[in-house]
Amino acid sequence: MHEIPEYALFEVREPLSHTIPFVYNSPHSGRIYPPEFIAQSRLEGVSIRRSEDHYVDELFADASALGAPLLLANFPRAYLDVNREPYELDPRMFDGLLPPYANINSLRVAGGLGTIPRIVAENMEIYTRRLSVQEGLDRIEAVYKPYHAALRRLIARTHVQFGFGVLIDCHSMPGNVRVAGSNARPDFIIGDRYGTSASADLSRAAVAIFEEMGFTAIRNKPYAGGFITEHYGRPSRGLHALQIEVNRSIYVDEITLEKHADFALVAGAITAFMRQMAVYVAQFATDSALAAE
Repeated sequence: MHEIPEYALFEVREPLSHTIPFVYNSPHSGRIYPPEFIAQSRLEGVSIRRSEDHYVDELFADASALGAPLLLANFPRAYLDVNREPYELDPRMFDGLLPPYANINSLRVAGGLGTIPRIVAENMEIYTRRLSVQEGLDRIEAVYKPYHAALRRLIARTHVQFGFGVLIDCHSMPGNVRVAGSNARPDFIIGDRYGTSASADLSRAAVAIFEEMGFTAIRNKPYAGGFITEHYGRPSRGLHALQIEVNRSIYVDEITLEKHADFALVAGAITAFMRQMAVYVAQFATDSALAAE
């Protein structure tokens, strides 16, 4: 068995009382890098951190104060990505044959961004050598599966308590992202897998809340949501999953990773967004567009 990090792999920030039918999730903001992982990597310092959703856990930190649990990863995305299928693995990374149930042909694997990534965001190779197959499978057992078990428990608890639930999957995106066919730079992108992971009314409401605060917000392009949004969103059962992407350039220096002076203002706007989303859902909870059939 390969050594697994000793730190708490993830945390659930529980509210004093779970009063709103939301679960917030920050799967890519982890920034504790295991020494043995750094020893395997050709990257160090800021370079290895390029795949992080920088400080997204802090931007959404008020979720628990508003009455919703916040699940956040401490392990880095470069080590293991829980926003993938459990076994999206690149055979080029491993010394040995992967099990037959591994998905080796996904677009994400082809791009180097499978469950165990081959590269960080700027197409820089992570590892100096191939990993053993057992090491990859051990990471999935020790990190991926417990994380998703925790997320499933939170979603199930919310669904039982309120009769429906809303998962907000929290991410950040590079500052150079543009809307196709224009030079518009969105501050926020709301993904609902083109209406399959959540009520369209819910995602439109999310966009409208940000727009009313003066931000540029759009739906689904170029980010419609990843595995978590697709896997947990079941609108017909009253389970809605939205992905939210925050433009990094509005709150952090993407070169040094230092927070901007107005970081607190962006975090405050996100807190206001979470509060207004809770009000919207409370007003329309009995609407068939949100509640289960």
